Formats: sequence, C-alpha cells, structure tokens
Amino acid sequence: MKKILIFIFSAGFLLLSNIGFAQNASDLRINEVLVTNINDFQDDFGQQEAWVEIFNTSYGTVNIGGCYLTDDISNPTKYFIPKGDVLTQIKPRQHILFWVDDLGFRGTFHVNFKFDPTKENFIALFDSNGRTLIDSLTIPVLAPNVSFGLPEDGIRFIREKDANGQKVTVDLATALPNTTPSTNNHLKDQDSANQRLISNDPTGLGMAATAMMVVFTVLILLYGVFRYTGHYNVKKSKKNALKAQGLPTNNVKESTVVPGEGSGELYAAIAYALYLYQNEIHDEESAILTIDKVTRDYSPWSSKIYTLRQTPTVNKK
Repeated sequence: MKKILIFIFSAGFLLLSNIGFAQNASDLRINEVLVTNINDFQDDFGQQEAWVEIFNTSYGTVNIGGCYLTDDISNPTKYFIPKGDVLTQIKPRQHILFWVDDLGFRGTFHVNFKFDPTKENFIALFDSNGRTLIDSLTIPVLAPNVSFGLPEDGIRFIREKDANGQKVTVDLATALPNTTPSTNNHLKDQDSANQRLISNDPTGLGMAATAMMVVFTVLILLYGVFRYTGHYNVKKSKKNALKAQGLPTNNVKESTVVPGEGSGELYAAIAYALYLYQNEIHDEESAILTIDKVTRDYSPWSSKIYTLRQTPTVNKK
C-alpha cells in the first residue's frame, strides 16, 4: 500500500512540475512581425501601424505582463509590459498582438518605439528580470503589407541533414505569403475529427475494439489494485492479531493461522455439519429426556450440627 501511495504522490509531483514549467515566459515566441502596414490590420484606434505577434507554445496559460520588448539589444528594458492587465494572459497555443507605433500612452499593447521601414529592424522579448533573452527576430526590408515570421506557429529552428549528411540547424523565419495577426500562420484546410474517424473506420470495428481494450485494461488494473490491497489488509490484520497476543510477527503470510481463529478444516467441518443438519441427513435420535428424582433421607446441608456451634468448655481452677 505504501508503494502505491508513493507512486501516486510521485506522479502528482511530476505532473505539477510539468505544469509549472509550461506556465513560464520562456515558452513565448516572436511569431510574426509586420513593419510596413499600408492597408492591413487596424489597431483599436483605427490606425494602420506596425505590429508584432507573440505566440504561447505551451499548453498552459502564460502571463506576459512584467516582460520587456525592445528594438535595441543594448537596451533590453526599453518597453515594460504592464502587470495587472487581464489581457496579458496568453492562453495555451494562442497569440497576442503589440502595436509598434511609439504611442505607449495608448495602452498596454502600444509600445514606446517604432520600426524604420527603410532598413533592417530588430525586435526582442526579455524576461521580467530584464536580462534573460526569451526570443528575438531580425526583420529584413520587405514590401508593404508583407510580414516576416514563422511558417509554423512557434517553430523557429529545425535540425536536418545537409548535402554532406551532416546535421545542421535551419532557421525557418521567412517572409510569409499572408499576414495573419492574432491567428495561426499556417491555416490548414482539413477534415474534422469525426470525418477523419468515419473515413478511417467506416464499419466502427476499430472503435469497438479500442473501447473493449480500454475497458478490459481498466478492469485488469482494478483487479490488480484490489487484489494487492486485499492481501495487504489480510496480512496486516494477521500481524495485528499476533501482536495483540504478544507473538512474533515476522514473516506473516496470508495463510497464517492466528491463535484463537479456526483453521480451514475446522470451518469446513462446521459447514458440513450444518449442511447435514439442515437437510436432515443426520442420525435419528429419540430426543427423549429422562429425569430421575433422587431422594435422600439425610442431607448434610440440613444437619443442624453444621449450623450450631458447640458450647465452649470453661476450665475452673
């Protein structure tokens, strides 16, 4: 039982550790940047400004509040992202948009610097300590309304083999065919889960087999848990009974007969006797009880000599 509890607590600790790790600003990525916005997406003031999109690669909510955005690597704390704004909470696998318009007074998502469309630009995201670089991106000069970023959300680098068979790191950041602010960079046209299931398993046999496997697997696991728990409890009760009688409890087995308890043969004999009695297979008896009266002319209990004391003798001198 102790081993099971240790396993459960260990698994819970690892799960909580993974969750805590997932909810970390280090999982954020600069996903897409538009430097020259002529007739693209508008901000909340109806203006067309440059923007930068941040993507949460984790499966836990991450708060970007307290981090920094900058266009100058020598000044990592150029724009402080305010804390306390509920909109800075980035949900799992979702995006958030900042306007690079040098109008920080307009709110949380308007930074205090601006891109120069005539030259190469730089954007970086720093952690709340102002020193740890989370991600950065260098944007080349591009045509108006052409964004620069990652073809697949959050995937910047991959490892692949070159012509010589050596593994090299490839940077996937590139000019994107379409601007996709606050949404996935690669929009997939695919069937729904139900449609894929119908096409892959039209008769339903696969689903039925999978369901049966799951059910039987769970039953087997439950059998093992209850069997182990039952053996443990029986063994523990035997040990407690021996301990209560002051007997040694070393190497107590489930089949151990504790003094004061009947053995299996005794219980079998009692059960068989009850069976014979209930089915009237036992020996026939007369069931006659005879009581003979015994008379005595003299009983020592009624003798007066045992109830009276003798008169004491007085010696006179």
